Amino acid sequence: MRKVNIGKDVATMAEAVRQAYAQGQEDELFEPIVSVDAGGDLAGAIREEECVIFYNIRGEREVQLTQALADPDFSHFERASGRPARMATMIEYEEALPVRVGFPPIGQIKNTLGEVLSNRGKRQVRVVESEKAIHVSYFLNGKAPEPFPLEDRVFVPSSKEVQNFDELPEMSASEVADTLVEKLHEGAYSFVLGNFANVDVVGHMEDEAAVGTAIKVVDTQAGIVVEEAKKQGYVTLITADHGTVEKRLYPDGTIDTGHSDSLVPFLIVPPDGAAPIELRSGGSLVDVAPTVLDVLGIPIPEEMTGRSLVEGLRKGAGSLCEGEPGVLLLILDGWGYRPTEEGNLIAQTPTPTMDRLTETCPWTLLEAAGMAVGMPEGSVGNSESGHLHIGAGRVVPSDRVRIDEAIRTGAFHENEAFRWAMAPCRGEGKTLHLLGIVSFYSSHGSLDHLFALMEMAKREGVRTVCIHSLLGRRGEKPASGAIYVDKVEQKAAELGLGEVVTVMGRYWALDREHNWDRIEKAYRSLVGD
Repeated sequence: MRKVNIGKDVATMAEAVRQAYAQGQEDELFEPIVSVDAGGDLAGAIREEECVIFYNIRGEREVQLTQALADPDFSHFERASGRPARMATMIEYEEALPVRVGFPPIGQIKNTLGEVLSNRGKRQVRVVESEKAIHVSYFLNGKAPEPFPLEDRVFVPSSKEVQNFDELPEMSASEVADTLVEKLHEGAYSFVLGNFANVDVVGHMEDEAAVGTAIKVVDTQAGIVVEEAKKQGYVTLITADHGTVEKRLYPDGTIDTGHSDSLVPFLIVPPDGAAPIELRSGGSLVDVAPTVLDVLGIPIPEEMTGRSLVEGLRKGAGSLCEGEPGVLLLILDGWGYRPTEEGNLIAQTPTPTMDRLTETCPWTLLEAAGMAVGMPEGSVGNSESGHLHIGAGRVVPSDRVRIDEAIRTGAFHENEAFRWAMAPCRGEGKTLHLLGIVSFYSSHGSLDHLFALMEMAKREGVRTVCIHSLLGRRGEKPASGAIYVDKVEQKAAELGLGEVVTVMGRYWALDREHNWDRIEKAYRSLVGD
């Protein structure tokens, strides 16, 4: 933890961030910088009697830090100070958390792929390494917190021996493949789902050699699984939740480590002897679940507005699976498609499995970003919306769309949860703490949301606002954190309200693998214990 006295050591917090960059730090792993007063005490520490709004919108990575701040029964490390008097979150991170929620969930999505299979008495299994466990469970099931009957899950542990996976781009892909082969060989499941996380996870790193290794590993391991599926008579469907490394460069040639708005491939590998199959064009991820059901011969529920991608299957061809076993769905996380090779790491990397399959099997392209997956027009895809829409079979408006609309109409400033959180901070009252990502666009949130809260605090008569900024350069240019911290400081100056008191990388604050040492580091930077 680096302590700086704003106005004495540096002129602004943005300047302190730039100094840290000059010393070799980068956004995601950014060591916490905290503002201190003349006596060396944290100037904006979260105190027991104060109020916090955590404005991130994604959810699963925010749970642990929220527990540390708000849960009275928290026990993962010792907390010397009490909990904040009031805490609100932008969306619901976990139902049991003792916080108020600004934009509660619209309700669990009914008749998702998993639920339909369960209601039909079909056994299913999901296999993924733990880094992406929540995506093939909670999100794929329409945000249902528990497995459906007859649904099994195998979470292969992701390595904890490395700080970043560019040090181990193979991750646990071979173990995922081995487990999938085992489950296919058992022949006990009508639906087998596997997710290879490497391309997405490693793709957020700048090491192109590591990304190339990740691509080759996924291609190899997917090939092993597909061959086993063919032996066991499964129909294999292959797709991705969004793109990443196929669109590696910004227009100015700098590296883009974020998600993309690219289309993603969808392939069908039929069992030997199957009749010729044609796939329609113009689909999106919402068409994946209807296709799975169609291939299995299961009626598509009316809630699924997506359509099967298999042409003519309902016009007399019948089910491709006349009995058990059934369908294997492989999700190659982050594997987007672009026809050009320039800036396209997938096209530049040998992928014999995917090359062979696209030459010999029916395939098409699917939309996986923007309005097609419930996100604002022109936005990139992400793993949460991708998996959600793969399982839902319909467009589900994202929390971001709901929040942005509330800001546009002004309803945001009347939000009851936020007014409740700000109430003790009016006049000469308590300090309001705003905690969250600073980015032009992130799956975790937006500067627009922070600015809306700052403007609301001004309208509500709040006098003291401390801002705790989280950095995470995924899809951002190098040293972008300082740019956004500077924008926040400019907004605070414009309003005459607010001060950036903490800056740290998202690596410390947004863990979802129960690495409590990271969360403790973030917590102590926020509260000063």
